[in-house]
Amino acid sequence: MQILIVEDERNLAEALKNILEEQKWQVTIAFNGEDGCIYACSGQYDIIILDVMLPYKDGFSIVKEIRNKKINTPVLMLTAKDDIHDKVFGLDMGADDYMTKPFSPVELLARIRVLTRRKGEVMLEQLQFHDLTLHLATCVLQCGSRNIHIAYKEFEIMKLLMKHPEMITSKEEMIVQVWGADSEAVDNNVEAYISFLRKKLQYLKSTACIRVIRKVGYRLEVSHDS
Repeated sequence: MQILIVEDERNLAEALKNILEEQKWQVTIAFNGEDGCIYACSGQYDIIILDVMLPYKDGFSIVKEIRNKKINTPVLMLTAKDDIHDKVFGLDMGADDYMTKPFSPVELLARIRVLTRRKGEVMLEQLQFHDLTLHLATCVLQCGSRNIHIAYKEFEIMKLLMKHPEMITSKEEMIVQVWGADSEAVDNNVEAYISFLRKKLQYLKSTACIRVIRKVGYRLEVSHDS
Protein backbone atom coordinates (compact mmCIF):
# COMPACT_ATOMS: atom_id res chain seq x y z
CA MET A 1 0.00 0.00 0.00
CA GLN A 2 1.28 3.47 -0.90
CA ILE A 3 0.69 6.28 1.60
CA LEU A 4 1.30 10.00 1.18
CA ILE A 5 2.08 12.10 4.27
CA VAL A 6 1.72 15.88 3.88
CA GLU A 7 3.10 17.36 7.10
CA ASP A 8 5.44 20.32 7.67
CA GLU A 9 6.56 19.22 11.15
CA ARG A 10 9.54 17.15 10.05
CA ASN A 11 9.95 15.19 13.28
CA LEU A 12 6.29 14.17 13.23
CA ALA A 13 6.40 13.34 9.52
CA GLU A 14 9.45 11.09 9.99
CA ALA A 15 7.88 9.43 13.04
CA LEU A 16 4.73 8.69 11.04
CA LYS A 17 6.84 7.35 8.19
CA ASN A 18 8.65 4.95 10.54
CA ILE A 19 5.36 3.70 12.02
CA LEU A 20 3.88 3.03 8.59
CA GLU A 21 7.01 1.45 7.13
CA GLU A 22 7.00 -1.05 10.02
CA GLN A 23 3.74 -2.28 8.45
CA LYS A 24 5.64 -2.79 5.15
CA TRP A 25 3.75 0.12 3.58
CA GLN A 26 5.41 2.43 1.10
CA VAL A 27 5.55 6.06 2.27
CA THR A 28 6.16 9.39 0.54
CA ILE A 29 6.50 12.65 2.50
CA ALA A 30 5.76 16.18 1.34
CA PHE A 31 6.75 18.96 3.74
CA ASN A 32 4.58 21.74 2.29
CA GLY A 33 1.13 22.08 0.79
CA GLU A 34 2.28 22.92 -2.70
CA ASP A 35 4.36 19.76 -3.10
CA GLY A 36 1.72 17.75 -1.26
CA CYS A 37 -0.96 18.83 -3.69
CA ILE A 38 1.17 17.80 -6.68
CA TYR A 39 1.75 14.34 -5.18
CA ALA A 40 -1.89 13.94 -4.12
CA CYS A 41 -3.17 14.90 -7.57
CA SER A 42 -1.11 12.10 -9.14
CA GLY A 43 -3.77 9.65 -7.94
CA GLN A 44 -1.15 6.97 -7.21
CA TYR A 45 -1.66 6.74 -3.43
CA ASP A 46 -3.97 4.45 -1.45
CA ILE A 47 -4.22 6.77 1.59
CA ILE A 48 -3.34 10.45 2.13
CA ILE A 49 -2.48 11.70 5.63
CA LEU A 50 -2.91 15.46 5.41
CA ASP A 51 -2.13 18.19 7.94
CA VAL A 52 -4.48 21.18 8.01
CA MET A 53 -1.95 23.98 8.60
CA LEU A 54 0.73 23.87 5.89
CA PRO A 55 3.05 26.34 4.13
CA TYR A 56 1.97 27.62 0.68
CA LYS A 57 -1.33 25.69 0.53
CA ASP A 58 -3.48 24.50 3.45
CA GLY A 59 -4.96 21.05 3.83
CA PHE A 60 -8.51 22.20 3.14
CA SER A 61 -7.44 23.58 -0.25
CA ILE A 62 -5.60 20.37 -1.11
CA VAL A 63 -8.50 18.06 -0.34
CA LYS A 64 -10.87 20.33 -2.25
CA GLU A 65 -8.58 20.30 -5.29
CA ILE A 66 -8.12 16.53 -5.41
CA ARG A 67 -11.89 15.99 -5.08
CA ASN A 68 -12.49 18.48 -7.90
CA LYS A 69 -10.15 16.35 -10.01
CA LYS A 70 -12.33 13.29 -9.21
CA ILE A 71 -9.56 11.62 -7.20
CA ASN A 72 -11.24 9.46 -4.55
CA THR A 73 -8.21 8.54 -2.45
CA PRO A 74 -9.22 8.34 1.25
CA VAL A 75 -7.93 11.39 3.18
CA LEU A 76 -7.15 11.39 6.90
CA MET A 77 -6.70 14.98 8.10
CA LEU A 78 -4.53 15.96 11.07
CA THR A 79 -5.13 19.05 13.17
CA ALA A 80 -3.63 20.54 16.32
CA LYS A 81 -7.00 22.12 17.13
CA ASP A 82 -9.92 20.14 18.49
CA ASP A 83 -12.36 22.52 16.81
CA ILE A 84 -15.64 21.05 15.60
CA HIS A 85 -16.01 23.80 12.98
CA ASP A 86 -12.64 22.90 11.41
CA LYS A 87 -13.60 19.23 11.36
CA VAL A 88 -16.98 19.87 9.75
CA PHE A 89 -15.37 22.18 7.17
CA GLY A 90 -12.72 19.59 6.30
CA LEU A 91 -15.31 16.83 5.95
CA ASP A 92 -17.42 19.10 3.76
CA MET A 93 -14.38 19.68 1.52
CA GLY A 94 -14.07 15.92 1.01
CA ALA A 95 -11.93 14.53 3.86
CA ASP A 96 -12.85 11.05 5.09
CA ASP A 97 -11.67 11.22 8.70
CA TYR A 98 -10.00 13.49 11.25
CA MET A 99 -7.42 13.02 14.01
CA THR A 100 -6.42 15.62 16.59
CA LYS A 101 -2.74 15.83 17.58
CA PRO A 102 -1.31 14.24 19.64
CA PHE A 103 -2.53 10.73 18.86
CA SER A 104 -1.32 7.18 19.44
CA PRO A 105 0.23 5.00 16.72
CA VAL A 106 -2.36 2.32 17.50
CA GLU A 107 -5.23 4.71 16.76
CA LEU A 108 -3.55 5.92 13.57
CA LEU A 109 -3.15 2.37 12.22
CA ALA A 110 -6.73 1.51 13.18
CA ARG A 111 -8.11 4.53 11.31
CA ILE A 112 -6.02 3.69 8.24
CA ARG A 113 -7.40 0.15 8.25
CA VAL A 114 -10.95 1.51 8.44
CA LEU A 115 -10.34 3.89 5.53
CA THR A 116 -8.82 1.07 3.51
CA ARG A 117 -11.86 -1.11 4.10
CA ARG A 118 -14.13 1.75 3.07
CA LYS A 119 -12.22 2.01 -0.17
CA GLY A 120 -12.81 -1.68 -0.73
CA GLU A 121 -9.14 -2.53 -1.16
CA VAL A 122 -8.02 -6.07 -0.47
CA MET A 123 -4.83 -6.12 1.58
CA LEU A 124 -2.61 -8.49 -0.38
CA GLU A 125 -0.28 -10.94 1.31
CA GLN A 126 1.76 -11.61 -1.80
CA LEU A 127 2.41 -10.49 -5.36
CA GLN A 128 2.95 -12.87 -8.24
CA PHE A 129 4.50 -12.67 -11.68
CA HIS A 130 4.65 -15.94 -13.64
CA ASP A 131 6.76 -18.32 -11.48
CA LEU A 132 7.82 -15.59 -9.03
CA THR A 133 6.11 -14.81 -5.69
CA LEU A 134 6.93 -11.90 -3.38
CA HIS A 135 5.71 -12.42 0.19
CA LEU A 136 4.86 -8.94 1.48
CA ALA A 137 4.89 -9.72 5.20
CA THR A 138 8.31 -11.38 5.23
CA CYS A 139 10.26 -9.80 2.31
CA VAL A 140 10.81 -13.29 0.88
CA LEU A 141 11.12 -13.80 -2.86
CA GLN A 142 10.17 -17.31 -3.98
CA CYS A 143 10.33 -19.38 -7.15
CA GLY A 144 9.12 -22.96 -6.82
CA SER A 145 10.90 -24.65 -3.91
CA ARG A 146 13.61 -21.96 -3.76
CA ASN A 147 13.27 -18.78 -1.75
CA ILE A 148 15.47 -15.94 -0.54
CA HIS A 149 15.03 -13.07 1.92
CA ILE A 150 15.72 -9.75 0.22
CA ALA A 151 16.83 -6.43 1.73
CA TYR A 152 14.35 -3.61 2.29
CA LYS A 153 15.21 -1.50 -0.76
CA GLU A 154 15.37 -4.58 -2.97
CA PHE A 155 11.93 -5.50 -1.64
CA GLU A 156 10.49 -2.05 -2.38
CA ILE A 157 11.87 -2.04 -5.94
CA MET A 158 10.61 -5.57 -6.63
CA LYS A 159 7.20 -4.64 -5.21
CA LEU A 160 7.00 -1.66 -7.56
CA LEU A 161 7.85 -3.85 -10.54
CA MET A 162 5.49 -6.66 -9.57
CA LYS A 163 2.50 -4.46 -8.78
CA HIS A 164 2.42 -3.16 -12.35
CA PRO A 165 4.49 -5.58 -14.46
CA GLU A 166 3.04 -4.25 -17.71
CA MET A 167 4.30 -0.76 -16.92
CA ILE A 168 7.79 0.70 -17.24
CA THR A 169 9.06 2.19 -13.96
CA SER A 170 11.57 5.00 -14.37
CA LYS A 171 14.67 5.46 -12.22
CA GLU A 172 13.27 8.80 -11.04
CA GLU A 173 10.07 7.14 -9.81
CA MET A 174 12.05 4.41 -8.04
CA ILE A 175 14.16 7.02 -6.25
CA VAL A 176 11.06 8.91 -5.07
CA GLN A 177 9.17 5.79 -4.01
CA VAL A 178 12.04 3.84 -2.42
CA TRP A 179 14.52 6.44 -1.15
CA GLY A 180 12.16 9.43 -0.80
CA ALA A 181 11.73 12.70 -2.68
CA ASP A 182 14.26 14.51 -0.46
CA SER A 183 16.96 11.83 -0.60
CA GLU A 184 20.34 12.24 -2.25
CA ALA A 185 20.00 8.94 -4.12
CA VAL A 186 21.00 8.98 -7.80
CA ASP A 187 20.65 6.68 -10.82
CA ASN A 188 23.67 4.63 -9.71
CA ASN A 189 21.85 3.63 -6.53
CA VAL A 190 18.96 2.24 -8.57
CA GLU A 191 21.31 0.44 -10.96
CA ALA A 192 23.13 -1.20 -8.04
CA TYR A 193 19.93 -2.58 -6.51
CA ILE A 194 18.63 -3.75 -9.89
CA SER A 195 21.91 -5.67 -10.24
CA PHE A 196 21.40 -7.26 -6.79
CA LEU A 197 17.87 -8.32 -7.75
CA ARG A 198 18.97 -9.79 -11.06
CA LYS A 199 21.49 -11.99 -9.24
CA LYS A 200 18.75 -13.17 -6.89
CA LEU A 201 16.47 -14.01 -9.81
CA GLN A 202 19.31 -16.06 -11.30
CA TYR A 203 19.78 -17.86 -7.99
CA LEU A 204 16.05 -18.66 -7.86
CA LYS A 205 16.16 -19.86 -11.50
CA SER A 206 13.10 -17.79 -12.27
CA THR A 207 11.81 -17.23 -15.80
CA ALA A 208 11.25 -13.59 -14.80
CA CYS A 209 13.85 -10.99 -15.62
CA ILE A 210 14.21 -7.24 -15.10
CA ARG A 211 14.49 -5.70 -18.54
CA VAL A 212 16.00 -2.25 -19.03
CA ILE A 213 14.11 -0.06 -21.48
CA ARG A 214 16.83 2.31 -22.59
CA LYS A 215 16.37 5.94 -21.46
CA VAL A 216 12.95 5.06 -20.02
CA GLY A 217 13.24 2.64 -17.09
CA TYR A 218 12.71 -1.00 -16.06
CA ARG A 219 10.01 -3.61 -16.56
CA LEU A 220 9.46 -7.20 -15.47
CA GLU A 221 9.34 -9.64 -18.38
CA VAL A 222 9.60 -13.36 -19.01
CA SER A 223 13.06 -14.22 -20.26
CA HIS A 224 13.11 -15.50 -23.83
CA ASP A 225 16.11 -17.62 -22.88
CA SER A 226 14.11 -19.60 -20.31
